[in-house]
Amino acid sequence: MKRRRKVNKKKVILFILIIIILVIGSIFIVSKLFDKEVVPSDNIIDKDNNKEYSINMLMVGDLLVHDRLYNAMKTSDGYDFKPALTYIKDIVKDYDVAYYNQETILGGTEIGLSSYPAFNSPYEVGDAMIDAGFNLVSLATNHTLDRGEKAITNSVNYWNSKSDVLAVGSYLSNEDRDKINIKEKNNITYTMLNYTYGTNGIKVPTGKDYLVNVWPCTGNNPSTDTKYQEYKNKVKEDINRVRDKVDLLIVAMHWGVEYTHTPTSYQIDMANFLEKQGVDIIIGTHPHVVMPVTYINDTLVIYSLGNFLSAQETNIDYNTTVGLLSTVKITKHIDKDNNTSIKLSDQNNELIYTYSKNNKDYKVIPFSNPDIKTYLSDYERVYNKYASVIKNMDNTIEVNSIN
Repeated sequence: MKRRRKVNKKKVILFILIIIILVIGSIFIVSKLFDKEVVPSDNIIDKDNNKEYSINMLMVGDLLVHDRLYNAMKTSDGYDFKPALTYIKDIVKDYDVAYYNQETILGGTEIGLSSYPAFNSPYEVGDAMIDAGFNLVSLATNHTLDRGEKAITNSVNYWNSKSDVLAVGSYLSNEDRDKINIKEKNNITYTMLNYTYGTNGIKVPTGKDYLVNVWPCTGNNPSTDTKYQEYKNKVKEDINRVRDKVDLLIVAMHWGVEYTHTPTSYQIDMANFLEKQGVDIIIGTHPHVVMPVTYINDTLVIYSLGNFLSAQETNIDYNTTVGLLSTVKITKHIDKDNNTSIKLSDQNNELIYTYSKNNKDYKVIPFSNPDIKTYLSDYERVYNKYASVIKNMDNTIEVNSIN
């Protein structure tokens, strides 16, 4: 019979104590690691305690809802615009701030939908854009007054109910207009101001200028346009009220001449004025066609994003079905003395195309997506034509290539 090996109790106890100490030590180390502040990958804090934070911003143009468009989106219990945005939603998800211009007012079906010349659109338009990831909206357009105060009330109440969205340019009181609405993402604060050149000859009700911000362009020459020059004081007041309270100031301008690719003297004068007031990004809408992208010193100016989603029939060589999706990175730098600066970088532009067949099956497709070949046979020529428009004022501006 084999003899059993005698167990050394002292060695066993010592071994157990070592295991316990190792386990406790491991728990302590892991807990300390998790106690450390986790700095997001886009944020940098260097050895000199300089800090950098960044966000990415995306911008598209006019969402213009004719009856052809909302009829195509009709469902058994309302409207659904989401299928038109499938390609775009995949892009927007990667951006912190996503802007578009709501050209036609969202007054809802309760007051009756309508098309040109006096538009009213369903709330489902906004629902689809929010679902796609858009969170920054301009409301001051030449169509804001199309259906009167009731439509504006419905529109503003709709947007006010969306807490994650900043919608500006149309209000229900002077107090609301002058309220400073600030959003924050990744330690960068931002806001937007918004103005339109006019309202198609419909007069703003007396004493209710807050319904829509109108920067009037009433002549052919901005330097001699008295009303235009006087309103600069109002714009300057608006900017001064918010400039020191945010890191990033955006101004959306509904301006220019429809269906032309060249900025007017008013647009150029406005852009230069806004740059001098310290605006960081100027976004242009209204012409329904793309215009150049450029910089005035450090201020990014997009003279016109063109149409985003529309069923516009005024279409010469795809000019109203080709729009622009523009992006930029915003970086906030804080030095060791707590001085803050903002830098724009990685600015890029993507041409997009609104496809439809027999006023149905609307969808917005980026030219860089290989599927563009399926929906636009002449895509290479069209791309080259409108890419040259984007770069017309600055040949260093980037436009995504075709895959």
